[in-house]
Amino acid sequence: METFVTLSTESDALLICQPHTLETQPLKVLQHKILSVEKAQRMAEFFSLIGDGNRLRIISILAHQELCVCDLANILNMTESAVSHQLRTLKAMRLVRYEKRGRKVFYSLQDHHVLALYQSVAEHLEETD
Repeated sequence: METFVTLSTESDALLICQPHTLETQPLKVLQHKILSVEKAQRMAEFFSLIGDGNRLRIISILAHQELCVCDLANILNMTESAVSHQLRTLKAMRLVRYEKRGRKVFYSLQDHHVLALYQSVAEHLEETD
């Protein structure tokens, strides 16, 4: 069943997209694959939080080796307090984990998903068309 709309100008006709009858079934299948509003919001928040340059620099180091706060601070030329603050956020996002060894706390990436995400983005940015 087609829908007819009265348009005031020919340019208005270009702004309205009515799916063809044969195309509606594949479109309905896609509707079941779209992210839920809640999951889309959580993902947007995740990408917003990971979008901090200092956090990405920490992740880039931890992708190669686990380190303690003082070593991270030294490599990044940041204060230990600033690094600790960023690590708290990364822990809350479940991107890094820690392990206490004596008086020091060593940080590493949480799991292979975090490493894969970091590597995928880094590879994508290095691609040339």
